[in-house]
Amino acid sequence: MAGRTKYLLDEDDLPTQWYNVVPDLPEPPPPPLHPGTREPVGPDDLAPLFPQALIAQEVTADRYVDIPGEVLDVYRLWRPSPLYRARRLEKLLDTPARIYYKYEGVSPVGSHKPNTAVPQAYYNAAEGVTRLTTETGAGQWGSALAFACATYGLDCEVWQVRASYDQKPYRKIMMETFGATVHPSPSDLTQAGRKVLADHPDSTGSLGIAISEAVEQAAGDPNARYALGSVLNHVLLHQTVIGEEAIKQFELAEDTPDVIVGCTGGGSNFGGLVFPFLREKLAGRISPEIRAVEPSACPSLTRGRYAYDFGDTAGLTPLLKMHTLGHEFIPDPIHAGGLRYHGMSPLLSHIYELGLLEAIAVPQQECFSAGVRFARTEGIIPAPEPTHALAACVREALRCKESGEQKVILTALCGHAHLDLPAYNAYLTGQMVDNDLAQDTLETSLAGIP
Repeated sequence: MAGRTKYLLDEDDLPTQWYNVVPDLPEPPPPPLHPGTREPVGPDDLAPLFPQALIAQEVTADRYVDIPGEVLDVYRLWRPSPLYRARRLEKLLDTPARIYYKYEGVSPVGSHKPNTAVPQAYYNAAEGVTRLTTETGAGQWGSALAFACATYGLDCEVWQVRASYDQKPYRKIMMETFGATVHPSPSDLTQAGRKVLADHPDSTGSLGIAISEAVEQAAGDPNARYALGSVLNHVLLHQTVIGEEAIKQFELAEDTPDVIVGCTGGGSNFGGLVFPFLREKLAGRISPEIRAVEPSACPSLTRGRYAYDFGDTAGLTPLLKMHTLGHEFIPDPIHAGGLRYHGMSPLLSHIYELGLLEAIAVPQQECFSAGVRFARTEGIIPAPEPTHALAACVREALRCKESGEQKVILTALCGHAHLDLPAYNAYLTGQMVDNDLAQDTLETSLAGIP
Protein backbone atom coordinates (compact mmCIF):
# COMPACT_ATOMS: atom_id res chain seq x y z
CA MET A 1 0.00 0.00 0.00
CA ALA A 2 2.99 2.30 0.23
CA GLY A 3 3.15 5.07 -2.32
CA ARG A 4 1.66 8.39 -3.22
CA THR A 5 -2.13 8.66 -3.14
CA LYS A 6 -2.93 12.12 -4.51
CA TYR A 7 -1.32 14.41 -7.05
CA LEU A 8 -1.96 18.09 -6.41
CA LEU A 9 -1.32 21.17 -8.52
CA ASP A 10 -0.85 24.67 -7.19
CA GLU A 11 -3.24 27.47 -8.11
CA ASP A 12 -0.48 28.81 -10.35
CA ASP A 13 -0.87 25.61 -12.42
CA LEU A 14 -4.52 26.33 -13.19
CA PRO A 15 -5.02 26.22 -16.98
CA THR A 16 -5.48 29.69 -18.46
CA GLN A 17 -6.96 28.45 -21.75
CA TRP A 18 -9.70 26.03 -22.73
CA TYR A 19 -8.87 23.51 -25.46
CA ASN A 20 -10.97 23.15 -28.62
CA VAL A 21 -10.49 19.70 -30.15
CA VAL A 22 -12.20 20.51 -33.48
CA PRO A 23 -9.12 21.86 -35.35
CA ASP A 24 -7.23 18.66 -34.55
CA LEU A 25 -9.88 16.25 -35.87
CA PRO A 26 -9.48 14.54 -39.27
CA GLU A 27 -12.85 15.98 -40.35
CA PRO A 28 -14.95 18.84 -38.95
CA PRO A 29 -18.28 17.93 -37.32
CA PRO A 30 -21.55 18.56 -39.19
CA PRO A 31 -23.12 21.96 -38.37
CA PRO A 32 -26.44 22.49 -36.55
CA LEU A 33 -29.31 23.08 -38.99
CA HIS A 34 -32.29 25.42 -38.92
CA PRO A 35 -35.33 23.12 -38.61
CA GLY A 36 -37.28 25.12 -41.19
CA THR A 37 -34.72 25.67 -43.92
CA ARG A 38 -32.34 22.78 -43.15
CA GLU A 39 -29.51 25.28 -43.69
CA PRO A 40 -26.68 25.73 -41.16
CA VAL A 41 -27.73 28.04 -38.36
CA GLY A 42 -26.03 31.42 -38.04
CA PRO A 43 -25.31 33.67 -35.05
CA ASP A 44 -28.64 35.48 -35.47
CA ASP A 45 -30.50 32.19 -35.08
CA LEU A 46 -28.82 31.53 -31.73
CA ALA A 47 -28.93 35.11 -30.39
CA PRO A 48 -32.32 34.71 -28.61
CA LEU A 49 -30.81 31.91 -26.51
CA PHE A 50 -27.10 32.66 -25.98
CA PRO A 51 -24.84 35.70 -25.58
CA GLN A 52 -22.53 36.52 -28.48
CA ALA A 53 -19.39 35.40 -26.63
CA LEU A 54 -20.76 31.86 -26.20
CA ILE A 55 -22.03 31.74 -29.79
CA ALA A 56 -18.50 32.61 -30.91
CA GLN A 57 -17.06 29.81 -28.76
CA GLU A 58 -19.63 27.36 -30.13
CA VAL A 59 -18.31 27.78 -33.68
CA THR A 60 -14.70 28.84 -33.09
CA ALA A 61 -11.90 27.39 -35.20
CA ASP A 62 -9.29 28.43 -32.64
CA ARG A 63 -7.45 25.60 -30.93
CA TYR A 64 -7.30 27.48 -27.62
CA VAL A 65 -9.62 30.04 -26.02
CA ASP A 66 -8.39 32.29 -23.20
CA ILE A 67 -10.20 31.92 -19.87
CA PRO A 68 -11.21 35.38 -18.55
CA GLY A 69 -9.44 36.45 -15.37
CA GLU A 70 -12.77 36.93 -13.61
CA VAL A 71 -13.62 33.29 -14.32
CA LEU A 72 -10.20 32.09 -13.15
CA ASP A 73 -10.77 33.95 -9.87
CA VAL A 74 -13.91 31.86 -9.25
CA TYR A 75 -12.29 28.64 -10.48
CA ARG A 76 -9.67 29.08 -7.74
CA LEU A 77 -12.34 28.29 -5.13
CA TRP A 78 -11.83 24.62 -6.01
CA ARG A 79 -9.44 24.26 -8.95
CA PRO A 80 -7.06 22.63 -9.64
CA SER A 81 -8.92 19.50 -8.51
CA PRO A 82 -6.99 16.47 -7.22
CA LEU A 83 -5.94 13.35 -9.10
CA TYR A 84 -6.02 10.24 -6.90
CA ARG A 85 -4.45 6.82 -7.24
CA ALA A 86 -7.11 4.30 -6.13
CA ARG A 87 -4.66 2.03 -4.34
CA ARG A 88 -7.23 0.56 -1.95
CA LEU A 89 -9.61 -0.31 -4.74
CA GLU A 90 -6.71 -1.92 -6.61
CA LYS A 91 -5.96 -4.03 -3.54
CA LEU A 92 -9.60 -5.10 -3.16
CA LEU A 93 -9.73 -6.18 -6.81
CA ASP A 94 -6.30 -7.85 -6.54
CA THR A 95 -5.38 -6.36 -9.90
CA PRO A 96 -2.00 -5.42 -11.33
CA ALA A 97 -3.72 -2.43 -13.02
CA ARG A 98 -3.10 1.07 -11.71
CA ILE A 99 -6.34 3.03 -11.31
CA TYR A 100 -6.45 6.83 -11.16
CA TYR A 101 -9.45 9.13 -10.80
CA LYS A 102 -9.76 12.86 -11.35
CA TYR A 103 -12.09 14.06 -8.59
CA GLU A 104 -14.48 16.91 -9.41
CA GLY A 105 -16.57 16.57 -6.24
CA VAL A 106 -14.45 19.25 -4.54
CA SER A 107 -16.38 22.04 -6.30
CA PRO A 108 -18.88 24.17 -4.32
CA VAL A 109 -21.82 22.06 -5.52
CA GLY A 110 -20.01 18.71 -5.55
CA SER A 111 -19.62 18.09 -9.29
CA HIS A 112 -17.83 19.16 -12.49
CA LYS A 113 -20.73 21.35 -13.62
CA PRO A 114 -19.46 24.73 -12.31
CA ASN A 115 -16.58 24.50 -14.81
CA THR A 116 -19.06 25.70 -17.45
CA ALA A 117 -21.76 27.29 -15.27
CA VAL A 118 -19.35 29.99 -14.09
CA PRO A 119 -18.21 31.16 -17.56
CA GLN A 120 -21.75 30.94 -18.92
CA ALA A 121 -23.06 33.18 -16.14
CA TYR A 122 -20.07 35.51 -16.55
CA TYR A 123 -20.56 36.02 -20.30
CA ASN A 124 -24.31 36.53 -19.90
CA ALA A 125 -23.83 39.10 -17.14
CA ALA A 126 -21.20 40.91 -19.21
CA GLU A 127 -23.73 41.35 -22.02
CA GLY A 128 -26.45 42.71 -19.73
CA VAL A 129 -28.58 39.59 -19.33
CA THR A 130 -30.45 39.55 -16.00
CA ARG A 131 -32.07 36.09 -15.97
CA LEU A 132 -30.99 32.60 -16.98
CA THR A 133 -33.29 29.63 -17.51
CA THR A 134 -32.19 26.02 -17.65
CA GLU A 135 -33.10 22.38 -17.20
CA THR A 136 -31.58 19.88 -14.82
CA GLY A 137 -31.82 16.14 -14.27
CA ALA A 138 -30.23 14.98 -11.04
CA GLY A 139 -29.79 18.62 -10.04
CA GLN A 140 -26.01 18.86 -10.37
CA TRP A 141 -26.29 21.27 -13.31
CA GLY A 142 -29.11 23.27 -11.77
CA SER A 143 -27.13 23.64 -8.55
CA ALA A 144 -24.05 24.74 -10.48
CA LEU A 145 -25.93 27.37 -12.48
CA ALA A 146 -27.69 28.61 -9.34
CA PHE A 147 -24.28 29.06 -7.68
CA ALA A 148 -22.87 30.80 -10.76
CA CYS A 149 -25.87 33.12 -11.05
CA ALA A 150 -25.51 34.07 -7.38
CA THR A 151 -21.85 34.86 -8.08
CA TYR A 152 -22.70 37.30 -10.88
CA GLY A 153 -26.03 38.65 -9.61
CA LEU A 154 -28.35 36.93 -12.10
CA ASP A 155 -31.81 35.46 -11.52
CA CYS A 156 -31.92 31.72 -12.15
CA GLU A 157 -34.98 29.62 -13.04
CA VAL A 158 -34.67 25.84 -13.26
CA TRP A 159 -36.96 23.14 -14.65
CA GLN A 160 -36.00 19.85 -12.98
CA VAL A 161 -37.05 16.51 -14.46
CA ARG A 162 -39.97 15.28 -12.34
CA ALA A 163 -38.39 11.88 -11.59
CA SER A 164 -35.30 13.54 -10.10
CA TYR A 165 -37.33 16.35 -8.48
CA ASP A 166 -39.11 13.66 -6.47
CA GLN A 167 -36.07 11.40 -5.90
CA LYS A 168 -33.63 14.15 -4.88
CA PRO A 169 -35.38 16.84 -2.78
CA TYR A 170 -32.15 18.18 -1.31
CA ARG A 171 -30.94 19.26 -4.75
CA LYS A 172 -33.98 21.53 -4.92
CA ILE A 173 -33.07 22.96 -1.52
CA MET A 174 -29.48 23.56 -2.63
CA MET A 175 -30.66 25.42 -5.73
CA GLU A 176 -33.05 27.53 -3.67
CA THR A 177 -30.31 28.26 -1.13
CA PHE A 178 -28.29 29.80 -3.95
CA GLY A 179 -31.36 31.84 -4.90
CA ALA A 180 -32.82 29.87 -7.81
CA THR A 181 -36.49 29.18 -8.51
CA VAL A 182 -37.12 25.48 -9.21
CA HIS A 183 -40.08 23.87 -11.01
CA PRO A 184 -40.79 20.18 -11.60
CA SER A 185 -40.91 19.33 -15.30
CA PRO A 186 -43.27 18.89 -17.05
CA SER A 187 -44.96 21.94 -15.51
CA ASP A 188 -48.11 23.92 -16.25
CA LEU A 189 -46.03 27.11 -16.66
CA THR A 190 -45.17 26.56 -20.32
CA GLN A 191 -46.95 25.51 -23.45
CA ALA A 192 -44.51 22.63 -23.87
CA GLY A 193 -45.15 21.37 -20.35
CA ARG A 194 -48.90 21.70 -20.57
CA LYS A 195 -48.96 19.67 -23.78
CA VAL A 196 -47.06 16.81 -22.15
CA LEU A 197 -49.29 16.86 -19.05
CA ALA A 198 -52.42 16.85 -21.19
CA ASP A 199 -51.26 13.64 -22.88
CA HIS A 200 -49.46 12.08 -19.89
CA PRO A 201 -50.65 13.55 -16.55
CA ASP A 202 -48.30 11.26 -14.58
CA SER A 203 -45.22 11.89 -16.76
CA THR A 204 -41.91 11.37 -14.96
CA GLY A 205 -40.38 13.87 -17.38
CA SER A 206 -37.17 13.92 -19.37
CA LEU A 207 -34.31 16.28 -20.01
CA GLY A 208 -35.74 16.89 -23.47
CA ILE A 209 -39.03 18.13 -21.98
CA ALA A 210 -37.25 20.26 -19.39
CA ILE A 211 -35.09 21.82 -22.11
CA SER A 212 -38.23 22.72 -24.08
CA GLU A 213 -39.69 24.50 -21.06
CA ALA A 214 -36.50 26.43 -20.27
CA VAL A 215 -35.95 27.41 -23.93
CA GLU A 216 -39.56 28.57 -24.28
CA GLN A 217 -39.22 30.81 -21.24
CA ALA A 218 -35.91 32.30 -22.36
CA ALA A 219 -37.06 32.95 -25.92
CA GLY A 220 -40.05 34.94 -24.64
CA ASP A 221 -38.06 37.32 -22.40
CA PRO A 222 -35.62 39.82 -23.98
CA ASN A 223 -33.72 40.07 -20.68
CA ALA A 224 -33.31 36.29 -20.38
CA ARG A 225 -31.08 33.72 -22.01
CA TYR A 226 -30.87 29.95 -21.83
CA ALA A 227 -27.93 28.03 -20.30
CA LEU A 228 -27.16 24.40 -21.15
CA GLY A 229 -25.14 22.09 -18.92
CA SER A 230 -23.91 19.63 -21.54
CA VAL A 231 -24.10 18.60 -25.22
CA LEU A 232 -23.00 21.82 -27.02
CA ASN A 233 -19.43 22.58 -28.10
CA HIS A 234 -18.89 25.58 -25.82
CA VAL A 235 -19.93 23.52 -22.79
CA LEU A 236 -17.44 20.76 -23.54
CA LEU A 237 -14.83 23.42 -24.28
CA HIS A 238 -15.15 24.83 -20.75
CA GLN A 239 -14.81 21.38 -19.22
CA THR A 240 -11.39 20.76 -20.74
CA VAL A 241 -9.76 22.25 -17.65
CA ILE A 242 -10.28 18.74 -16.23
CA GLY A 243 -8.12 16.98 -18.81
CA GLU A 244 -5.53 19.74 -19.02
CA GLU A 245 -4.93 19.48 -15.28
CA ALA A 246 -4.88 15.68 -15.44
CA ILE A 247 -2.10 15.72 -18.04
CA LYS A 248 0.07 17.80 -15.70
CA GLN A 249 -0.78 15.49 -12.80
CA PHE A 250 0.24 12.39 -14.75
CA GLU A 251 3.59 14.06 -15.28
CA LEU A 252 3.87 14.29 -11.48
CA ALA A 253 2.90 10.62 -11.23
CA GLU A 254 5.42 9.71 -13.96
CA ASP A 255 2.72 7.57 -15.53
CA THR A 256 0.61 7.48 -18.72
CA PRO A 257 -2.97 6.23 -19.07
CA ASP A 258 -3.60 3.17 -21.24
CA VAL A 259 -7.38 3.29 -20.84
CA ILE A 260 -9.49 6.41 -20.22
CA VAL A 261 -13.06 5.79 -19.07
CA GLY A 262 -15.90 8.23 -18.45
CA CYS A 263 -19.67 8.23 -18.02
CA THR A 264 -21.68 9.86 -20.80
CA GLY A 265 -25.12 11.43 -20.72
CA GLY A 266 -24.80 14.58 -22.79
CA GLY A 267 -20.99 14.33 -22.81
CA SER A 268 -19.56 17.27 -20.85
CA ASN A 269 -17.70 15.35 -18.14
CA PHE A 270 -16.40 12.78 -20.60
CA GLY A 271 -15.31 15.34 -23.18
CA GLY A 272 -13.72 17.53 -20.53
CA LEU A 273 -11.48 14.70 -19.38
CA VAL A 274 -10.82 13.09 -22.74
CA PHE A 275 -10.27 15.90 -25.27
CA PRO A 276 -6.81 17.02 -24.08
CA PHE A 277 -5.68 13.38 -24.04
CA LEU A 278 -7.20 12.86 -27.50
CA ARG A 279 -5.08 15.79 -28.71
CA GLU A 280 -1.99 13.98 -27.47
CA LYS A 281 -3.17 10.73 -29.06
CA LEU A 282 -3.81 12.36 -32.43
CA ALA A 283 -0.31 13.86 -32.26
CA GLY A 284 1.14 10.39 -31.71
CA ARG A 285 2.49 11.07 -28.24
CA ILE A 286 0.27 8.58 -26.38
CA SER A 287 -2.12 5.81 -27.47
CA PRO A 288 -4.84 5.20 -24.84
CA GLU A 289 -8.10 3.38 -25.44
CA ILE A 290 -10.94 5.87 -24.86
CA ARG A 291 -14.20 4.37 -23.59
CA ALA A 292 -17.56 6.07 -23.05
CA VAL A 293 -19.97 4.39 -20.64
CA GLU A 294 -23.72 4.99 -20.70
CA PRO A 295 -26.75 3.47 -18.93
CA SER A 296 -28.46 0.47 -20.52
CA ALA A 297 -31.77 2.29 -20.03
CA CYS A 298 -30.64 5.29 -22.12
CA PRO A 299 -28.01 4.02 -24.60
CA SER A 300 -27.75 6.80 -27.19
CA LEU A 301 -24.25 5.91 -28.44
CA THR A 302 -24.57 2.15 -28.46
CA ARG A 303 -28.16 1.84 -29.74
CA GLY A 304 -29.16 5.27 -30.99
CA ARG A 305 -29.23 6.49 -34.59
CA TYR A 306 -26.68 8.98 -35.92
CA ALA A 307 -29.01 11.56 -37.42
CA TYR A 308 -30.17 15.15 -37.27
CA ASP A 309 -32.65 15.51 -34.41
CA PHE A 310 -34.00 18.12 -32.04
CA GLY A 311 -32.20 18.63 -28.75
CA ASP A 312 -35.54 19.02 -26.96
CA THR A 313 -38.90 17.27 -26.99
CA ALA A 314 -41.03 20.14 -28.32
CA GLY A 315 -38.75 20.82 -31.28
CA LEU A 316 -37.73 24.35 -30.30
CA THR A 317 -33.98 23.90 -30.78
CA PRO A 318 -31.87 23.66 -33.95
CA LEU A 319 -31.38 20.22 -35.46
CA LEU A 320 -28.20 18.59 -34.18
CA LYS A 321 -26.33 15.73 -35.91
CA MET A 322 -25.91 13.34 -33.02
CA HIS A 323 -26.49 9.84 -31.76
CA THR A 324 -30.10 10.00 -30.64
CA LEU A 325 -32.85 7.78 -29.30
CA GLY A 326 -35.40 10.21 -30.72
CA HIS A 327 -36.40 13.56 -29.20
CA GLU A 328 -39.70 12.09 -27.96
CA PHE A 329 -37.91 9.35 -26.01
CA ILE A 330 -38.85 9.21 -22.31
CA PRO A 331 -36.25 7.15 -20.41
CA ASP A 332 -37.07 5.01 -17.42
CA PRO A 333 -36.60 6.90 -14.11
CA ILE A 334 -33.19 5.42 -13.31
CA HIS A 335 -31.21 7.00 -10.47
CA ALA A 336 -28.49 8.47 -12.70
CA GLY A 337 -30.66 11.44 -13.59
CA GLY A 338 -27.81 13.24 -15.31
CA LEU A 339 -27.52 10.46 -17.91
CA ARG A 340 -31.22 10.41 -18.91
CA TYR A 341 -30.87 12.39 -22.14
CA HIS A 342 -32.07 11.19 -25.53
CA GLY A 343 -29.05 12.46 -27.46
CA MET A 344 -25.29 12.59 -27.20
CA SER A 345 -23.08 15.63 -27.75
CA PRO A 346 -22.79 16.22 -31.52
CA LEU A 347 -19.04 16.62 -31.15
CA LEU A 348 -18.65 13.34 -29.23
CA SER A 349 -21.02 11.63 -31.67
CA HIS A 350 -18.81 12.80 -34.55
CA ILE A 351 -15.66 11.59 -32.81
CA TYR A 352 -17.35 8.23 -32.19
CA GLU A 353 -18.24 8.01 -35.89
CA LEU A 354 -14.57 8.71 -36.71
CA GLY A 355 -13.64 5.62 -34.67
CA LEU A 356 -11.63 7.58 -32.11
CA LEU A 357 -13.53 6.25 -29.09
CA GLU A 358 -15.59 3.23 -28.14
CA ALA A 359 -18.79 2.97 -26.12
CA ILE A 360 -20.49 0.45 -23.85
CA ALA A 361 -23.77 0.42 -21.92
CA VAL A 362 -24.00 -0.87 -18.34
CA PRO A 363 -27.05 -1.71 -16.17
CA GLN A 364 -27.49 0.32 -13.00
CA GLN A 365 -27.19 -2.51 -10.44
CA GLU A 366 -23.68 -3.28 -11.69
CA CYS A 367 -22.91 0.43 -11.48
CA PHE A 368 -24.05 0.77 -7.88
CA SER A 369 -22.15 -2.39 -6.95
CA ALA A 370 -19.01 -0.67 -8.23
CA GLY A 371 -20.01 2.52 -6.40
CA VAL A 372 -20.29 0.69 -3.09
CA ARG A 373 -16.94 -1.04 -3.62
CA PHE A 374 -15.40 2.34 -4.34
CA ALA A 375 -16.97 3.98 -1.29
CA ARG A 376 -15.80 1.21 1.03
CA THR A 377 -12.22 1.42 -0.21
CA GLU A 378 -11.61 5.01 -1.35
CA GLY A 379 -13.94 6.73 1.13
CA ILE A 380 -15.96 8.74 -1.41
CA ILE A 381 -19.56 7.85 -2.23
CA PRO A 382 -19.72 8.50 -5.98
CA ALA A 383 -22.71 10.13 -7.64
CA PRO A 384 -24.88 7.68 -9.61
CA GLU A 385 -23.54 9.00 -12.91
CA PRO A 386 -19.82 8.19 -12.42
CA THR A 387 -20.66 4.76 -11.00
CA HIS A 388 -21.11 3.82 -14.67
CA ALA A 389 -17.48 4.69 -15.35
CA LEU A 390 -16.40 2.91 -12.17
CA ALA A 391 -18.22 -0.24 -13.27
CA ALA A 392 -16.23 -0.16 -16.52
CA CYS A 393 -13.02 0.45 -14.54
CA VAL A 394 -13.75 -2.61 -12.40
CA ARG A 395 -14.35 -4.70 -15.53
CA GLU A 396 -11.03 -3.55 -17.01
CA ALA A 397 -9.13 -4.08 -13.76
CA LEU A 398 -10.48 -7.64 -13.44
CA ARG A 399 -9.49 -8.36 -17.05
CA CYS A 400 -5.99 -7.23 -16.11
CA LYS A 401 -6.10 -9.60 -13.15
CA GLU A 402 -6.77 -12.48 -15.54
CA SER A 403 -4.22 -11.40 -18.17
CA GLY A 404 -1.54 -10.05 -15.83
CA GLU A 405 -1.41 -6.75 -17.74
CA GLN A 406 -0.33 -3.71 -15.74
CA LYS A 407 -2.58 -1.24 -17.52
CA VAL A 408 -3.03 2.31 -16.29
CA ILE A 409 -6.72 3.21 -16.03
CA LEU A 410 -7.96 6.79 -15.69
CA THR A 411 -11.50 7.90 -14.97
CA ALA A 412 -13.32 11.09 -14.03
CA LEU A 413 -15.15 10.91 -10.73
CA CYS A 414 -17.37 13.81 -11.71
CA GLY A 415 -19.22 14.21 -8.41
CA HIS A 416 -20.16 12.83 -5.00
CA ALA A 417 -23.51 11.38 -3.91
CA HIS A 418 -24.11 13.20 -0.63
CA LEU A 419 -27.49 14.36 -1.96
CA ASP A 420 -28.16 11.15 -3.89
CA LEU A 421 -28.26 8.72 -0.97
CA PRO A 422 -31.85 7.53 -1.65
CA ALA A 423 -30.42 5.88 -4.76
CA TYR A 424 -27.94 3.95 -2.63
CA ASN A 425 -30.75 3.06 -0.23
CA ALA A 426 -32.66 1.53 -3.13
CA TYR A 427 -29.61 -0.54 -4.05
CA LEU A 428 -28.70 -1.59 -0.52
CA THR A 429 -32.27 -2.64 0.34
CA GLY A 430 -32.77 -4.66 -2.84
CA GLN A 431 -35.36 -2.32 -4.34
CA MET A 432 -33.30 -1.33 -7.38
CA VAL A 433 -34.07 -2.97 -10.71
CA ASP A 434 -32.32 -2.84 -14.07
CA ASN A 435 -34.19 -1.10 -16.87
CA ASP A 436 -33.08 -2.29 -20.29
CA LEU A 437 -34.49 -0.38 -23.23
CA ALA A 438 -36.98 -2.57 -25.10
CA GLN A 439 -36.43 -2.76 -28.86
CA ASP A 440 -40.04 -1.90 -29.72
CA THR A 441 -39.87 1.20 -27.52
CA LEU A 442 -36.66 2.26 -29.24
CA GLU A 443 -38.10 1.73 -32.72
CA THR A 444 -41.19 3.79 -31.88
CA SER A 445 -39.03 6.62 -30.57
CA LEU A 446 -36.64 6.55 -33.53
CA ALA A 447 -39.61 6.81 -35.88
CA GLY A 448 -40.19 10.34 -34.59
CA ILE A 449 -36.83 11.69 -35.79
CA PRO A 450 -37.56 14.45 -38.35
